[in-house]
Amino acid sequence: MNKPIIPPIDLHGADRTLKLMIVDDSRLQRRLLRSALQAERYEIVEADSAERAMELCEEDLPDIVLSDWIMSGQTGLDLCRAIRAKERDNYVYFIVLTSKSEKGELAKALREGADDFLSKPVSAEELRGRLSAGERLLAIERQLVAKNRMVTDTLQVMRSLNESLNRDLIEARKLQMSLVPRRTTEFPGGSVSYMLQSSGHVGGDLVGEFRFAEDRMGVFSLDVSGHGIASALITARLSASLSGNIPGQNVALQQDGDRLTMLRPSEICERLNTMFIQEIDTEHYFTIVIGEIDLKTRKMIFCQAGHPHPAVIDTDGRTRFVGGGGMPVGLIENATYEDFELDLAPGERLLLYSDGLTECPHPDGGMLDEDGLSDMIQRQHTRTGARFLDALKWELSRLVDDRDLPDDVSAAVIAFHAPD
Repeated sequence: MNKPIIPPIDLHGADRTLKLMIVDDSRLQRRLLRSALQAERYEIVEADSAERAMELCEEDLPDIVLSDWIMSGQTGLDLCRAIRAKERDNYVYFIVLTSKSEKGELAKALREGADDFLSKPVSAEELRGRLSAGERLLAIERQLVAKNRMVTDTLQVMRSLNESLNRDLIEARKLQMSLVPRRTTEFPGGSVSYMLQSSGHVGGDLVGEFRFAEDRMGVFSLDVSGHGIASALITARLSASLSGNIPGQNVALQQDGDRLTMLRPSEICERLNTMFIQEIDTEHYFTIVIGEIDLKTRKMIFCQAGHPHPAVIDTDGRTRFVGGGGMPVGLIENATYEDFELDLAPGERLLLYSDGLTECPHPDGGMLDEDGLSDMIQRQHTRTGARFLDALKWELSRLVDDRDLPDDVSAAVIAFHAPD
């Protein structure tokens, strides 16, 4: 994308010649005024009536008008009102020349739009002084107009950049959502369902899977610290490191003779920790739960690295939290991690989730936490798969009065069907 350019604006206009219009039905008075200003730097035009002055103004408005008040036909105040009624970019400084001396009449001239007045006969020295005051006002006005134009142009550029950024973020969100597997993956005897809800256009959460054998599956739930684009880019990098079934591309897999096997989850976390610290120059870190599922025996082995405790949900909706906690990935070199094993009974489910769920604000001023999540699960446990996850998301939305969630929320639910 080409960088938008805001054209430079002359805020001072020090070399600009001001256009001054003299309006008087007396040729002699016009000549006297012109003579008094001969040495000044003005472009001077003359008009012998208010009507002729308006014709000239239609072609090009002057910067300053010196107009007699009483003239045959329209008056100087009529001309002043007409100029004030015109749409214009720059201000016109209007001085009335008058033989009137009554304060009420002079106040009327100012109310009608005049900026100043001079009594006849006009003193050349006083005229030049009043014009100098007008020039200072016009200089300030033109600076304000120029600065306002600069602000307007800058806002337009920023608006254009913001629209372009929003389009890019929308596309980035689509790409990030494409990293998440289909909402539900079926396997013999069970299923895995996924949910991802970013608090902004993009976020740092991700859930996913990788199949490396007919009866084996790897699943993970991770959460990069922070929000927004930086977190999303790191998430995409981690997704690439946990995708596919090619050792070397997927850090979780290894070749064992003629078959693919998955490293122990704790070893995967140690590999990710080393990779993250050595290859990614960032202050971010991430948490993860990653594990291997034996689809036939329902045996699982997981590692929890700073991520929320997985929840085992029994057939009655009761919840118990498992795992040993562990250190987030990317904080400390040579960090070590531990595995834990699970054996789900038919009809039980395992819920992996990010802290955007348990740390969702509660109306009482606290957070949802594990107790609140347990209650939520109990209310919705009869739903299954993606509908169960949608119900949890709906409950979160209700908890924050349908406002945007303050943090990314992601989850995966692994279910083994109960026998008929």
